Amino acid sequence: MSAKLVVLSGPSAVGKGTLASYMIEQNDDFELSVSATTRSPRPAEIDGKSYRFVSEDEFSRMQQSNELLEWATVHGQHRYGTPRLPVEKALAEGKNVVLEIDVQGAFQVKKSFPEALLVFVNPPSFEELEARMDKRGTESPEEKLRRLETATSELSQADSFDFQVINDEVARCAQEVVDLVKSN
Repeated sequence: MSAKLVVLSGPSAVGKGTLASYMIEQNDDFELSVSATTRSPRPAEIDGKSYRFVSEDEFSRMQQSNELLEWATVHGQHRYGTPRLPVEKALAEGKNVVLEIDVQGAFQVKKSFPEALLVFVNPPSFEELEARMDKRGTESPEEKLRRLETATSELSQADSFDFQVINDEVARCAQEVVDLVKSN
């Protein structure tokens, strides 16, 4: 089995990060790609592990020098992108690489890596998505509203992905993704 590039995408607070972490912890042949972002770190986030936190100028430089596999401005505010070199290195070493990115980025990846598996992560319900966002407590009311509006748009694009899963229980959902990777 050759190494695969796996894109987990879906709305904010659907649990993409939790799923990706679980997959990596349970499977030695999976590695998480660390995205670059221009947003500030949340409490407990570690530079280089959670994200690579960069300035607007550094992000622009990375874009212009083709160092990003994909990039997007998310929620009309912050830029996120996937550094190309670590992904290519891990794939060459036989590791399945998991990207946890937004819908815009997923489609960009598919253009440059047609063999990538795009997996859309759905919430059990829109109400549950909102409850997860509330529980996380990291967004202002305005930011929460913006993210929920974006979620509506993202959910409408789920059928454009190779596969869809419902994140109703982390271990079950993560195993479903791993099984998809290993069978495709």
